[in-house]
Amino acid sequence: MHSEQHITIAIDGFSSCGKSTLAKALARKLHYTFIDSGAMYRCVALYAIRNGCVLGAHKINLSCIVDSLPRITIQFGDADQNGNRAVLLNGEDVSDAIRQLEVANIVSEVAAIREVREFLVKQQQELGRNGGVVMDGRDIGTVVFPKAELKLFITAKPEIRAKRRFLELQAKGETNSLEEILENLKHRDRIDSTRAISPLTQAEDAVVVDNSDMDEQEQLAYVLGIVKNKTTS
Repeated sequence: MHSEQHITIAIDGFSSCGKSTLAKALARKLHYTFIDSGAMYRCVALYAIRNGCVLGAHKINLSCIVDSLPRITIQFGDADQNGNRAVLLNGEDVSDAIRQLEVANIVSEVAAIREVREFLVKQQQELGRNGGVVMDGRDIGTVVFPKAELKLFITAKPEIRAKRRFLELQAKGETNSLEEILENLKHRDRIDSTRAISPLTQAEDAVVVDNSDMDEQEQLAYVLGIVKNKTTS
């Protein structure tokens, strides 16, 4: 493979492992397009909340959500200098709204719906059709891009992930407790790993990166080394 070729990089892993942060940084360094697949599921979850399809904690109205899909349009804005792209739900910038704990508490249930996954996987495959893409999520290397040239599986200890998420939300003025966030992460891990449709599993040919003891820059440097080996071998 020659270095000028634009490969597809699929990043999977548990929630709050820093997948999107890594994916954005990689895309910026490599001049690739970053696509946050998780944001797309969060958009459907937010739409479900706003339109009465959520009945309570971890309870959803399946037919309500499935019937809503034709009315949902998800787009990404241009990347800013930090690699962030606005997430647009039916034309509205919902970049902050989809990150609230209210959405996090229901997104795994929404993502477990077959029709939702089929609806979004088709869009994700279209977005990454020409390569030069970094996409992160739960089933990117196994379902969305099973032939991706590089697959990464990101993991970290649950307590470390919860602490990172806690600090991130605190910086945004959110007041959720560390215990509440840890419980949410464990719940999402359980749903993501055991659902019948496209469960979170490590692709056989994925490179595992445990970032429990790495900061963002150390992880980026490590992964860039993996990319370099892949694109010049």
